[in-house]
Amino acid sequence: MKKIIIVVLFCLPLCLLSQENTDDLNLANKILKIDEENILSNPLYHNWGSSIIKGQDGKYHLFYAQMSKEIGFRSWLTDGIISHAVADSPEGPYVHKEIVLEGRGPGYWDAYTAHNPRIKYFDGKYYLYYMSTNTGGRLLLDEEFNQARNGVITNEFRALVRMNQRIGVAVSESVNGPWKRLDQPIVEPSGPIAQITCNPALAERPNGGYIMIVRGDKPNIKYANGKWPDHNELIRSQAIALSDSPLGPWEIQPKLAVGDLNSEDPAIWYDSKRKRYYGVYHAFGYMGMITSIDGINWEKAKHYKVLDKSLKKSDGTEINANRLERPFIYVEDGVAKVLTVAVFENNKNSYSLFIPLD
Repeated sequence: MKKIIIVVLFCLPLCLLSQENTDDLNLANKILKIDEENILSNPLYHNWGSSIIKGQDGKYHLFYAQMSKEIGFRSWLTDGIISHAVADSPEGPYVHKEIVLEGRGPGYWDAYTAHNPRIKYFDGKYYLYYMSTNTGGRLLLDEEFNQARNGVITNEFRALVRMNQRIGVAVSESVNGPWKRLDQPIVEPSGPIAQITCNPALAERPNGGYIMIVRGDKPNIKYANGKWPDHNELIRSQAIALSDSPLGPWEIQPKLAVGDLNSEDPAIWYDSKRKRYYGVYHAFGYMGMITSIDGINWEKAKHYKVLDKSLKKSDGTEINANRLERPFIYVEDGVAKVLTVAVFENNKNSYSLFIPLD
């Protein structure tokens, strides 16, 4: 009898640890149907990647990327802005409030565009992370800049602007601003990524410090002979960076988060119930989910596939997206509440979509 009791007492902590580390999150089964209030569209602007935070006022604050429809969707690299909208519920409806960030012009590292925001709250301050770029000190003529704005990826001038993409941050004591930008980007490409850093995803680590997953290019893909590789040759890689401060310095780790999978734009969070990190990312045709116990070693989650390009609405119709990208998971009280995505539909309009989760 004593032996049985000893065995039970010995196994109990191991069983509890196993339950805590269980990878049983199934986001696909939590997706609910969409109403019109879950869509944020604008007749003058393309809406793209977005990020939600609950403010101290009890309202939900959305920071999202926009590009003028008059200039065109491809102007995200040169003319993007970051706007602020507010709602009483995390799934909307959101009401536009103001533009908060845009390119500062020649002479600044973030001369052109402000794109793909991530809003976080750490230690009493709000941190608005974003991507921007410049021309590396080269002054482009109007025609050259128009090529950078609307050209294909192999265009010399678009390639120039593309390879100067970096991540920056603006800080405020209020979710309503004012926002103070750092004078320099906060993370440079190194190790397993080259050329660029963009599209950050961040989480606070449970034992202290911060983790960022940042996108770059596979190092063996080079800009050469005045041309950049086309999309079929370009491999997008997701690196892991660690820091003791939300402002950096950030140290990129040698191991990639998503290995050899061609992927973009993860959103990460720490699941305190399951004692592990999760990340949802754009896997070119669908949304996939990865997971990690330590934030360094990532693998496909048990319930890997989250979402494809077809979504059901409550009125019986469907959204069939040409592109479905820039995922973000809004988490409240440890529970995933909303999956936000950017939708490009009918090859002419893009909007922000807030998918409620059960």
